[in-house]
Amino acid sequence: MPVSASLTTADRVGSSVLDLVGRTPLVRLHRFELETPGVELWAKAEWQNPGGSVKDRAATRMILDGEASGALTTGKIILDATSGNTGIAYAMVGAAKGYRVKLCLPGNASPERKMILRALGTEIVLTDPLEGTDGAIREARRLHAAEPDTYFYPDQYNNDGNWRAHYDTTGPEIIEQTSGRITHFVAGLGTSGTVMGTTRRLHEHHRPIHCVAVEPAEPLHGLEGLKHMATSIVPGIYHEEELDRKIPVPTRT
Repeated sequence: MPVSASLTTADRVGSSVLDLVGRTPLVRLHRFELETPGVELWAKAEWQNPGGSVKDRAATRMILDGEASGALTTGKIILDATSGNTGIAYAMVGAAKGYRVKLCLPGNASPERKMILRALGTEIVLTDPLEGTDGAIREARRLHAAEPDTYFYPDQYNNDGNWRAHYDTTGPEIIEQTSGRITHFVAGLGTSGTVMGTTRRLHEHHRPIHCVAVEPAEPLHGLEGLKHMATSIVPGIYHEEELDRKIPVPTRT
């Protein structure tokens, strides 16, 4: 099941860093396959996005959608809540397109993420680490409500551009790269954009593909970016009934 040559990143050239978002390769996980004889395991190498994570896809889509709708105009500040990765993506896109970026994130976000954000010129508002991303969401909502004309608030947890980015890109890429042989898809739960958008596209395939979401089993898990849905502010784009299965996993595992 070779990765399609048309989807490799080595020979790509872009007029902007945004042209390099997506079309990431697959990597086979041979060592993990030893535990499951007869099964092929592949990982989507999303760290090859220019911002270093899968969140580049959603952030780019939401900002471009904001421009297209007129909600994001010159002079407005991009504002959102993040655990870090979407924030880095916002900062990257903002720097490339000339927008200021202000982000609310939990105080316990990794030092490396904070350093990257500040290096890209982002203003950071740190929130109570015990409240996780929910605390960051509440602060972003408060800031936007106080000055709605100052900010463009994409609200990644409720923005259809988040899941549509994966419906339009991640899902089709996986089908092409596996020559349609994929049988199962697994992704973690955060904003839920990755799993919801990819699941919707894979469920349209000509044969069944089992789509699974993985979430922390405990409310106080400390895993940046992941949500324990039963005790969190549930994203408006999350629709559990569309998944084939959701698996809770202990934090240490």
